Amino acid sequence: MDTDEPCSAGRRALMLGMLAGAVLPAAAAPRELLVVGAHFARVYERADDRFTGMAPEILRAIAHELGQPLHFDLVPWARAQSMVAKGQADLLVGPYKSPERLALFSFSERAFYLDEMVFYARSGELFDWDGKFESLRQKRIVCINGWTYGAAFDAARSRLHLNVTNSVEAALAMLAHDRVDLFATNRRNTEGVVPLLDLDGKVAPLERIITTQRGYFAFPRLPEYEAVLARFDRAFNAYADAGELQKLGRRAGVQIPPA
Repeated sequence: MDTDEPCSAGRRALMLGMLAGAVLPAAAAPRELLVVGAHFARVYERADDRFTGMAPEILRAIAHELGQPLHFDLVPWARAQSMVAKGQADLLVGPYKSPERLALFSFSERAFYLDEMVFYARSGELFDWDGKFESLRQKRIVCINGWTYGAAFDAARSRLHLNVTNSVEAALAMLAHDRVDLFATNRRNTEGVVPLLDLDGKVAPLERIITTQRGYFAFPRLPEYEAVLARFDRAFNAYADAGELQKLGRRAGVQIPPA
């Protein structure tokens, strides 16, 4: 055979394809979504480097529809909010709505859990609260940094004797050691911590609740997140409409909003 014979059309096409592959970059992989939140019992938790709870289950279930891989991280609540507000993280787990947060975040169309906000007191000092914050002006109250407790509580903040701490554990210790009279919190995040601190029978919630809050997912309020929020809402609404959110809430022991 004559080795100087011109290349066949098929061989020429193959060589050109190989050359193009050598000089053109491969299609970029979808950017990873950074999901952040604080430890929220049964909603967002980490054990042995695996994230569990309602939020990771929901996000993994709809990840294909989102079209982007997920990376979870656990950080203090105030920092988590700041990261998402600044676009340093993509998705915030579990915030309640407030006027301040509506200016910072684009919330999911649908909430995925409900919380009852309550006051805890020492068991020997429980009282029948009338629901009016004016009646608590003489009480020392501790609340959690970065939490919101509803419009009525927030409006009364300046008239209350408030202390702020960063964790449920620290707030319960303050209550147990008589450094405060009341701890403003939610039942879900607090019920499991009480026995861990050996406070069963020593602290308990007042009967009347402060308010009921809805927990959402939230993205930065930035134009580049409009498309991902729209994809998220479509996928999450389909998941919830199929009854999966209700099933998950029952398994997790967490209240979910009515359809």
